[in-house]
Amino acid sequence: MRYQFITIEGNIGVGKTTLAQLLSRHYKARLILEEFADNPFLPKFYEHPEQYAFPVELFFMAERFKQLKELLQQQDLFQQTTISDYLFTKCLLFAKVTLPPDEFRLYQRLFDIIHQQLIQPDLLVYLHAPVDKLQANIKTRNRSYEQSISDDYLQRIQETYTHYLKQQSTRTLFVDVSRADFLNNDTHLQTLIDALDKDYSEGIHYIHLT
Repeated sequence: MRYQFITIEGNIGVGKTTLAQLLSRHYKARLILEEFADNPFLPKFYEHPEQYAFPVELFFMAERFKQLKELLQQQDLFQQTTISDYLFTKCLLFAKVTLPPDEFRLYQRLFDIIHQQLIQPDLLVYLHAPVDKLQANIKTRNRSYEQSISDDYLQRIQETYTHYLKQQSTRTLFVDVSRADFLNNDTHLQTLIDALDKDYSEGIHYIHLT
């Protein structure tokens, strides 16, 4: 594996954690999974987004920073590769969708202070699927507080990610997972593993799984 730090990203329900776990197992890599279930404001946010948007985003940012700071500073001689199922910048992307302008400006000031303290991934793997597939996945995994997520919210998150990817220069694999099944289709997983064995220039590189 030529990349020491790989991050899997994408919209809610796209399959980030599943893929991160499979790749971690394949490469015998250290795995960093987002601890979203510990956010006490998340169920309240989905019920009353305007009231709980700021605390939910602030809690996520604090927890993500703490987790990444601790884990990425540890030297693990037996695991040279680290795979994460989230990018710290997602804090800012979600906040841009959920917060009003004045609160977002404050949030961005806090983000800018701590973001520079973290190591950035050598490779970003962005998973893309249409909103209807995201909704199907959300229903299948059956987390009660996610069942009221609207198509409009998922679409706005999708557009925010797409805009961000076009603006940044990180090595990025943009993977269309509209028809992908990494758990049950070995060909899909192997196609992605083969792609990870290649050297990429900065910017976006597209992969379609059929």
